[in-house]
Amino acid sequence: MRIADAHCSRTLMVKQSKFIAHILPFYMYNTLLERLKAEHPKARHFVTAFRHLNTFEQIVEGSSDDGEPRGTSGRPTLSVLQGHDLINTAMITVRYFGGTKLGTGGLVRAYSDAANAVIDAATLHEYKKEFTERFTCPYRSMQLVDYTLAQCRIERIDKQFDAQRVIVTIVSDEATLSHFFSLLGRHIMRL
Repeated sequence: MRIADAHCSRTLMVKQSKFIAHILPFYMYNTLLERLKAEHPKARHFVTAFRHLNTFEQIVEGSSDDGEPRGTSGRPTLSVLQGHDLINTAMITVRYFGGTKLGTGGLVRAYSDAANAVIDAATLHEYKKEFTERFTCPYRSMQLVDYTLAQCRIERIDKQFDAQRVIVTIVSDEATLSHFFSLLGRHIMRL
């Protein structure tokens, strides 16, 4: 499985209709959809599709035709996401009607082509399940811990200080966390 970790967009013109496809991480979906509706008040349709993992590691999928003929836009966009094995990713396609009806086959092709174009332009990465870990270390080891976190490209999401130690919370994939803990074994204590 792969993920899109940043917002990217591409525009496709088909018989004077403009299709502006956006690919984005799923957590940005609602915010970007509202922003696009505000930025494009004259657009006719905001077609959406998404795939994400829930807390039970099950794939949740959804799509919306947003007024286009049923099955001609949201479902084909979702099929493109499935075909590229994308997860935790959403797609929003803004359509401006150009005056010429495309027919159901033409709409399916246009939305699919727009989705493929933005996927080709996006930076995609392999999906790795992430875990949150906590550990403590003495103050004197914090500089070494910060250096090793940077070298391993691990995100520190919290750092708390008490009277005698630092409590650190980090998030990364299992292999990277294992490597980090093997490097700093005697300097830290896992919680």
